[in-house]
Amino acid sequence: MLEAWCRLFGLFHKSSANPIFVCFDRANEKINVYACDCSVEALERAKENLENAGLVMDRFHPFCCDFSATQFPKWLACGSCRNRCSEKSPHSYPEIKQNGCTNLSLFSAEECSCCLGGVDFVTLVFTLSAVPPGRMPTAVEECFSVLKPGGQLFFRDYGLYDMTMLRFEPDKRVGFKHYLRGDGTYSYFFDLDYVRDLFVGAGFTELELEYCCVNSVNRRKRKAMRRVWVHGKFKKPL
Repeated sequence: MLEAWCRLFGLFHKSSANPIFVCFDRANEKINVYACDCSVEALERAKENLENAGLVMDRFHPFCCDFSATQFPKWLACGSCRNRCSEKSPHSYPEIKQNGCTNLSLFSAEECSCCLGGVDFVTLVFTLSAVPPGRMPTAVEECFSVLKPGGQLFFRDYGLYDMTMLRFEPDKRVGFKHYLRGDGTYSYFFDLDYVRDLFVGAGFTELELEYCCVNSVNRRKRKAMRRVWVHGKFKKPL
């Protein structure tokens, strides 16, 4: 359980806002979620779903931004705070023991006068695959720049040879592991080496990185579904 004020930054694409529900459902009242998407419609839909679920809305802060093409707004982390987040700090995440569990003593909850001063955690769940490959390094670097020292980024996205990749017709392929969906959006299917290069290249330390393979059955259609996802956890050095 988080015993200090925590700011979680969730980036999501279309219907992948489930991590937000999990955060509010399992965390205490001291967590604030800042959610970003390039679609206003997606943000409104997420807000509506949270309201219908009876969750507290004053801790949910959605905003529209294409983080692969432009910087996050300065109210999230201004230039000076970004530089501060890149430096070692005596307040950054010393591990403490509480109730027999290892927790993180979070970065000071005091806000800067000009901005929030960065975030404690970032979730990047089924989002990066919709970003053009050429802009992925910039997107990951932008996440790194607003994350406080010692903070963590949680990543999950489509893996190589996932069921959805195998279903694409040959004419939908636009590049290596890169496909065009019927709605005009794109999907990229990751391998571990590429994910590692993206995040370590941006300055992150790798904590976990693995394929998550799930075999399930669609009972109505009586079809087996072989899902392959890439799961990763990365830390910004102290």
